[in-house]
Amino acid sequence: MALRVGIISANWGTFAHLPAWRAVPGVEVVAVCTSRQETAEAAAAKHAIPRAYWDAQALAADPDIDIVDCGTRAPIREPMVLACLEQGKHVYNAIPFAKDLDGARALHAAWKRSGLVGVVDAFSEWIPAHQVAKTMIDGGYLGRQFGGTCLFNMALFNRLNPQFPYNWFAQAGQGVSAVRNLGSQALHMLLWLFGAIEEVVAHDGQLLGAWRSPDGGTVITAETNDFASMLLRFRSGLVLQCQVSWNAPLGAGWLLDVFGSDGRIVAQAPSFPTSRDTTLHAGRLGGALEPIAIPDALLHSPAVAIDADFPIPPAYPMALSMNAMVRAIEGKGSARPDFEQSWQVERIQEAIRLSQAERRWVRIDEIA
Repeated sequence: MALRVGIISANWGTFAHLPAWRAVPGVEVVAVCTSRQETAEAAAAKHAIPRAYWDAQALAADPDIDIVDCGTRAPIREPMVLACLEQGKHVYNAIPFAKDLDGARALHAAWKRSGLVGVVDAFSEWIPAHQVAKTMIDGGYLGRQFGGTCLFNMALFNRLNPQFPYNWFAQAGQGVSAVRNLGSQALHMLLWLFGAIEEVVAHDGQLLGAWRSPDGGTVITAETNDFASMLLRFRSGLVLQCQVSWNAPLGAGWLLDVFGSDGRIVAQAPSFPTSRDTTLHAGRLGGALEPIAIPDALLHSPAVAIDADFPIPPAYPMALSMNAMVRAIEGKGSARPDFEQSWQVERIQEAIRLSQAERRWVRIDEIA
């Protein structure tokens, strides 16, 4: 019997998540939920989804739904995720994981009690170039890990775009900032690649206080931080500098450049990393930095019904993550990135906040 999915969100949820879920074997999307009856029913009709909900609590209580894909603002989403876990639903949760540390602690504890599968939408580790990099790092390509740089700089709000529906990122109290959004994605990748982070020192602040439309007619006062620069010390001994911003003019996108005693690996993408445009270069001591070919089996996985050429680029790595989640529910493997890793990311982000406030190195084990 197919596992049945309900999606909360008719914007990004139906645009990117819906085709990803429909590419996973053994899954049927049976419900969509928005905040209003008319939008929920319109989304269900448009996308041929059998049921429409405009109450997330009712969707969570539906006994004919097995997995809920929760994709709205963190303060609204937290009680939804808790309700889903209480009702025995597996959860695919958005990023950032929660509004703040207290919310993350509650979600993590509820998930641990439930015994259910919880996955977050930090799907970059499923991008083929990153999977190759992980295999190389685990195989000792770098030798003893020394240092490196991680940059995730985007130009999202330097000029307001009426087609980009996230201007609410300027509002305080929403659990968002450059470090909580782009930084969450980067930290998930770094934990997966290099293991535990032991301590951090950081600056987390604001560079652009007003967001303006191209004609200057609309001005939004920003109440959130848009720039963070961190030093991360890993348990392995690796020390990595990490910078994230969503207001970087001509932002360079994604870069991970890491080296060790024996070699260097560079993963790069011009914007948010995708399966099609993330490149990988590497070199060993005494040699040169050269392109690394991505195996066709990673670009066209038989596990899902879409591939790296799918016209909605995030859908392919999402589908791979969702497929692993489904197989974990069936008892055939593990899901990632899970709620445990998300809790570790939230602890690191709290350490970043403390470091900014107290101007010092903060050990992650200070955050409980």
